[in-house]
Amino acid sequence: MPSHDRTATIPRSELTTAELPAFTSYRDLPGLVRQLSSLGGCAQPIRLAGHHTEINTTTGEILRHLDSAKMPAGHLLVRCGNRRTTRCPSCAELYRQDTFHLMAAGLRGGKSIPEQVAAHPRVFATLTAPSYGPVHGRRSSSSARCACGRTHAKDDPTLGTPLNAGQYDYRGAVLWNAHASALWARFMLHLRRTIAAVAGIPQRLLPKLARVSYAKVAEYQRRGLIHFHAVIRLDGPGGGHTPPPAWATPEMLADAVHAAATRAHVDGPEIDGRTYSFGFGKELDVKVIRSAAFHDGTTITEGKVAGYVAKYATKGAESAAGTLDHRLKLIAELGQETIPDHAARMIRTAWALGARRDLEHLKLRTWAHMLGFRGHFSTKTRTYSTTLGALREARAAWHRRHTPTPEATTLVLAHWAFDGTGLTPDLERLARLVCGTHPQAVTARA
Repeated sequence: MPSHDRTATIPRSELTTAELPAFTSYRDLPGLVRQLSSLGGCAQPIRLAGHHTEINTTTGEILRHLDSAKMPAGHLLVRCGNRRTTRCPSCAELYRQDTFHLMAAGLRGGKSIPEQVAAHPRVFATLTAPSYGPVHGRRSSSSARCACGRTHAKDDPTLGTPLNAGQYDYRGAVLWNAHASALWARFMLHLRRTIAAVAGIPQRLLPKLARVSYAKVAEYQRRGLIHFHAVIRLDGPGGGHTPPPAWATPEMLADAVHAAATRAHVDGPEIDGRTYSFGFGKELDVKVIRSAAFHDGTTITEGKVAGYVAKYATKGAESAAGTLDHRLKLIAELGQETIPDHAARMIRTAWALGARRDLEHLKLRTWAHMLGFRGHFSTKTRTYSTTLGALREARAAWHRRHTPTPEATTLVLAHWAFDGTGLTPDLERLARLVCGTHPQAVTARA
């Protein structure tokens, strides 16, 4: 096939004379373009080696045979599915959209959730960490100065870093992250107790009258500490399909969240004569969620909440604190990374604490790159709404309905094995041209 036909599916304006030979050297360039297009801009696709064979069991005829070695890219390529924006913007965007629909379904119905949930008491709560030392920050007034005497810009890299690193409680900060998930569980226990007390019933009888449903995401503040954004809903005993009791109001739920967040505490370890105890910080924000309609600029609505939570579901510690998005095998590897000093000190603190036998259960070395936090970034109760798995299965079912299925007399033999992730530099460049995206440079690795 002439070279001008082989490049017809690639935007010519993006190609240079020097790049053209690199692409036309592939024996099946149109097929390669189709294969890369099917990835939807995935920055680090998974490479699979193997084969897929379909055989007619009556005649023994081979109806279809695919061999990864004969595919245009030399492998079967599938999306990585990474939720982190820093690792794969394309897959992270798909994860964000799924999270949005999950959150929205629990607020206004849909995806097998009845629309009546929009009438149930709902609040949006933000629970933060306490202070482990003064840090550089921006005040509510744009003209107000930080404690350092300066007025910081929004993108100032010093935001969130300690005013005095030598006096900052790095141990406490790392251990708070490590206990954050347990603290959330304790908060939910106190919330159910508080609601039962308001209703005037024993806590063991609460599930027969009302059920607390929630969906939350964990976000890192610039100082490297986790805080939680959560939609909390009060339902009847059958979850979103049953109405809550008459005494359940949005204001009562908001007051109960305030009380539970204040009471929730988790005991920590004793280190060098100091016994640690963890609770939430004083900056607690609880807002009642109103209808989907906009009333004024300050009303928090269903759409705002779902979009806000979904945005943070794709961000990790690297987005706020500037830390790593991958694990460390040796602490010596940290010297090869370019990260802020504050994040590096938290990682080194987590690594040092991870050597203690009494802290083995916290797995601090495994999660040092996450500054000690090892919980899930997005969690929900079973009754809140649909699941990410259900949304993905619905998407896969749609593709199956639009893909020819083998006959009943067809035997399918397939074997695929992991062979690495990422693309070669040439294929990365071609993928950017085909998909119109700019994924980060991720070299192929075994």
